[in-house]
Amino acid sequence: QVQLVESGGGLVQSGGSLRLSCAASGRTFSSYTMGWFRQAPGKEREFVAAISWSGDTTYYGDSVKGRFTISRENAKNTVSLQMNSLKPEDTAVYYCAARLTLLGGRPLNTGDWGQGTQVTVSS
Repeated sequence: QVQLVESGGGLVQSGGSLRLSCAASGRTFSSYTMGWFRQAPGKEREFVAAISWSGDTTYYGDSVKGRFTISRENAKNTVSLQMNSLKPEDTAVYYCAARLTLLGGRPLNTGDWGQGTQVTVSS
């Protein structure tokens, strides 16, 4: 099991930027596909982004393509999500996820979840 702790959420105006970080436990972090999901009130959890174990391949949900960037530092056991051009509809709790299985660039299942961090974008 991987323990995940997110940070970096907060309140930002529309058009602004935020950077989320996720610190992971475990010695085999560099072997996992990592990702980010989000859940807005009254909505299902939505796939945001994923990154391969090496960092060479990234995947994005359609609603964030071109605005969000996922990255990782295996030496520090961290994965980050840079969010630019934020919109009010990006408001949600953002969750870090570990040990993703992907098919066609979309998540099939996830091994571990963080506790989430709130992102609120005001109009």
